[in-house]
Amino acid sequence: MITAKRLNNVQEYYFSKKLREVAELRSKGKDIINLGIGSPDLAPPPQVIEALNKALSSNGAHQYQPYKGIKDLRDAIADFYQEFYNRTLNAETEILPLMGSKEGIMHISMAFLDPGDEVLLPNPGYPTYSSVSKLLDATERNYELNAENNWLPDLEKLSKEDLSKVKLMWVNYPHMPTGSVAPESFFDEITAFAEEHKILVVNDNPYSFIQNEEPISILNKNKLSDYVMELNSLSKSFNMAGWRVGMLVGSQKNIDSVLKVKSNMDSGMFYPLQAGAVEALKLSQSWFDEQNSIYTRRKEMVLELIEVLDCEAAEDQVGLFVWAKVPEAKTSEDVVNELLYEHDVFIAPGFIFGSKGEGYVRFSICASEEVIKKALNRVRK
Repeated sequence: MITAKRLNNVQEYYFSKKLREVAELRSKGKDIINLGIGSPDLAPPPQVIEALNKALSSNGAHQYQPYKGIKDLRDAIADFYQEFYNRTLNAETEILPLMGSKEGIMHISMAFLDPGDEVLLPNPGYPTYSSVSKLLDATERNYELNAENNWLPDLEKLSKEDLSKVKLMWVNYPHMPTGSVAPESFFDEITAFAEEHKILVVNDNPYSFIQNEEPISILNKNKLSDYVMELNSLSKSFNMAGWRVGMLVGSQKNIDSVLKVKSNMDSGMFYPLQAGAVEALKLSQSWFDEQNSIYTRRKEMVLELIEVLDCEAAEDQVGLFVWAKVPEAKTSEDVVNELLYEHDVFIAPGFIFGSKGEGYVRFSICASEEVIKKALNRVRK
């Protein structure tokens, strides 16, 4: 069979390939420490597990579920946004539960992009934005981010360009992979930018509670714009990455558009997962405080590891990673390969996040203090 032409421009996900190599090294007896991916190693809250188990025996638990998710979940998302972001949402019309935010990236793109439409992508940024754009035959258009501007886009510079073919723009704050945060004023500015140029701006917001004391939403407090949406997820904040529970919030018009795609792609999320998610979204600030106390200790150890490697990292980064600049004489791949093949430690090279990521590497803090200490000891030898 001849595959579709769209696959000619899409490569297998870097971590899919690299983790096979890591698995092969382990099969040969290598004790590889994985500090490369952001899959939380901590357990979900106990009450969430209990809610999932209890829901397994509920009537209708194993039947198809509503395309828009159960009402209890939408209500819980609305309450969550009200409590932590101070944003009021209509649970019936302005919220769409997802099977993870990665699904949302595809569904949003399918709902709003035609072949040839331009998409503004952050460089560096999450590779899935690029992959999905390629799969849909959209035209990628990178906007560059740099440390000097705190990894924020230069909206004034962008406004001077021809944006007539741009339909969609991805932003991601707190930012992955750099760990930078955006002030609330930036979200006001980019909303005005979106409305002026008639571009749908989507903020991908799964890291707002990880080592971050002031979670912020891109949504306007007073009125939802038809040119702004937000993705969010329980994967990182509640240690539920494998559950695949996310959410999309925005105006009714835009939610309805994405629902047209989603309702043709799946038949609803497994009910016990939704029941567990409801319990997670009810948790108080103390849950995040407890998680962040663990991550803070881990981050301190990773920063020590970075110093031993002669790399440099800003200490005020948030999220599940530490973004570090490599020594002048080395490339990001040099540092990654040196750690993997000489010290049995795997980290992510910056170039996989775009050309502006070259010269940087990314360390995950989704590993215990014991594991990070072991990595540190190996590098020191």
